[in-house]
This record gives sequence, structure tokens and C-alpha cells, in this order.
Amino acid sequence: MRDLPSLNALRAFEAAARLESVSLAADELSVTHGAVSRQIKVLEEALGVALFVKEGRGIKLTLAGQRLRETCAEAFARLREVCGELRQGQADAPFVLACPGSLLARWFIPRLDRLNRELPTLRLQLSASEGELNPRSAGVSATLCFAEPPWPADMQVYPLAAERIGPVFSPAYARAAALTQAAPSAVLHEALLHTASRPQAWPCWVQQQGLPSADLQLGQGFEHLYYLLEAAAAGLGVAIAPELLVAEDVRAGRLLAPWGFVQTQAQLTLWVPARQADQRAQALAQWLAAELV
Repeated sequence: MRDLPSLNALRAFEAAARLESVSLAADELSVTHGAVSRQIKVLEEALGVALFVKEGRGIKLTLAGQRLRETCAEAFARLREVCGELRQGQADAPFVLACPGSLLARWFIPRLDRLNRELPTLRLQLSASEGELNPRSAGVSATLCFAEPPWPADMQVYPLAAERIGPVFSPAYARAAALTQAAPSAVLHEALLHTASRPQAWPCWVQQQGLPSADLQLGQGFEHLYYLLEAAAAGLGVAIAPELLVAEDVRAGRLLAPWGFVQTQAQLTLWVPARQADQRAQALAQWLAAELV
């Protein structure tokens, strides 16, 4: 352990980096402002790099500080998780499921009450994000997401259902009536709504229709799928979406999908770190698979 810096120094740094304030870190750790500053200085001297620079009346992380913050955050989160499991027993610890916000809002939440009734010992805690999910994040028990094989060796991956995607638009869209009577090639004349998180979706769909992807005309882009689907529902254009997330809207007539959906190489999957031997993950995977039949 002699190659590691002081744990107290790392703890002081992690708090200051997370809170972006030495004063707030001191309050959280119940020590003085000077004590936190001294611990950070000890850490910088031990590592031989600057971790913070002054910015106005505050502080800003250097590139080295950003790198160390990410590692410290994961390490301390994992320590808190394991200590919690040891105190309460794994069965009593919450099962933290990470998933995209769009999947959570449009598919998972409508089924949440039934899941809680049928798996009462799961003690599910949801963590949603529209950013890139990291199934190896500390504190995450499992991750539900669309992904393509092959699967990494350090993860237990439960394939649940094949992904199917297709164009959808609102009946309120200006060209909705014409498009419902048109061939799939009609999308090549539309300014298509798209998302940065799935840039391959439109090319994949037109390729399966035998259409030239070079003729695609991409219109308004959105950072995340959730906003893309909201824009389609508002009548702003034609979007490409997973069938799973729009099936209820299509059945209710809130969205139209005149050309149906095609299967991609991706699957809806449940990812569990192989190091976590938690039987609740298998029970959740079985429940999800049954819901997707």
C-alpha cells in the first residue's frame, strides 16, 4: 500500500472535486477549510501534479484532477456499496438498475407497479440517463439497454428481445395523410428527425428497405432519443424509433407507423457485472423476458 497516497488526502480531494468547493468539502467532512487545503496539497506533492487551479474566487480541476476525480468517485462509491451490503446483507441492499430515460418513461414505468408486486424482494432503485450508460459504474447492480453483440467477458449479459425500428410520425404532422398512403421511399423526400445517440438508425432502416442511404435528408437533430420521440409526437416530423418505445402510442393512434418495423442487429439486454453474484439479477431478467413476449 506504500504506492498509494494518503486515504484522508484522497477523501478530501474527492469531496472538493465533487462539490467544486473546498469550503463545502470541509463542511461535509466536518473539518476546517485549512485542513482540506492541506490534504489536497499533500496529495499534489505525493503525485507531483497540480489537481486544482484557481478560477475567480473558486477552483477548477486540471486535466489530471479530472482523471483522478473519476477514479476516486468510482472507488468511493464502490466502497460505500460494499460496506452497505456488509452491514445489511446483500438481500437488503437496493438493486440499482440503470437504463435510458426514454426506455424508463415509455416502457418501464407503466409496468413498475406490477414488477414491485411480483418481485417484492428486489427493492428496485432506478437510475435513468439519456447519456451513454456504463454498466461497470460503481453502485449499479445492472443495466438495461439496447446493444449489439459480442458481449464482454466481464459482464453477464441477458439478451431479452430483438430490437425493431421504424419511422413514426404524428397524425398532426403536415404531410401525415400523404405519407400514410405512400411507399417507404417517400421518406427520402422528408427532412427526417434524428438523434445523435443512434446515428445508424436511419441508414439501417433504409438499407433494409432497399433504398439508397445516400439520399437521406436529415433534418432537426436531437441529443437524446426521449426528445426525438417528443418532437415526433408534437408533429414536427418523421422520426426513427424502436418499436418497444412507441408501440402503445401507435396502438392508441397518437403516432403512425405505416411501414412497420424492421429488426436490427441490436437486442434489449440486461447487463450485470460478472463479479456480482446476485440472484435478483436473474429473477429480474426472467421477469423482463416474460413481459417482452
